[in-house]
Amino acid sequence: MAEEMQDRAPHTREAARLALVLGLAIKAERQRRRMSIRALADLSSLSSTRIHDVETGEPASLETYVRLSRALHLRPEFDLVDRHRREHLAGSRTEDPVHAAMGEIEAAHFRGHGFSVGLDEPFQHFQFSGRADLVAWSVEPAALLHLENRTRFPNLQEAFGSFNAKRAYLGAELAGRLRISKWRSETHVMVALWSAETLHQLRLHRSSFESVCPDPPEVFDDWWRGDPLAAGRRSTLVLFDPVVGRRRDRLRWANLPQLDAIRPRYRDYPEALAALRQLGLA
Repeated sequence: MAEEMQDRAPHTREAARLALVLGLAIKAERQRRRMSIRALADLSSLSSTRIHDVETGEPASLETYVRLSRALHLRPEFDLVDRHRREHLAGSRTEDPVHAAMGEIEAAHFRGHGFSVGLDEPFQHFQFSGRADLVAWSVEPAALLHLENRTRFPNLQEAFGSFNAKRAYLGAELAGRLRISKWRSETHVMVALWSAETLHQLRLHRSSFESVCPDPPEVFDDWWRGDPLAAGRRSTLVLFDPVVGRRRDRLRWANLPQLDAIRPRYRDYPEALAALRQLGLA
């Protein structure tokens, strides 16, 4: 019996992780539509209690997820792929030099301000585990910055689910690890590559991004200048140019309010990678 329970454990953890990601995605879409749980319950013929449980990561039946997806006008997708075949097909795609360069530039900048910095920082909340691209913190003011770097958005639901999970659980996990009673301020920033690819996604799904990252870009600007937020929890989004450090006449980053006025710095990911390699940064 003990051996059987051990065999089940990895599958149980994976099911719990998937349930949490799905629940957070459903919650984010419901909130984006300014819909109450009661209203979603009426549309999906589910109870409010059941929806609350799903949104907080309680595993549900496939029918429940389909009902909620249809009520929110989402398209449910489920894929079964042989793990070894997926790893083989992924090949070199598991490496992302542009993503790595963005993290290196950010880490050097925030260390230059005297902040403690962690890259690819692991965290776990009950059955959910993940990694934060970059975290920076200052112990005395109890201020935390979390950056989620994105070079592309092939799956918006996955991107929002991952970001929401880190907003919900990362701060408490790191505070405990660093023996800080609590953060007086938390700033979570989705950092997108400043390319035509990402600009297209941001413009196409602007309301979604503004719902997930609703706060003004000044909260990131304050950290960038070395003056973090004194108190509160904020979430924002910026477009980031990893090459501009060698071109002082250009801004390093732009933001959602500028979306209609700005032009892309790169056509796509390969062009950004070529620019980095030309300067020896990737």
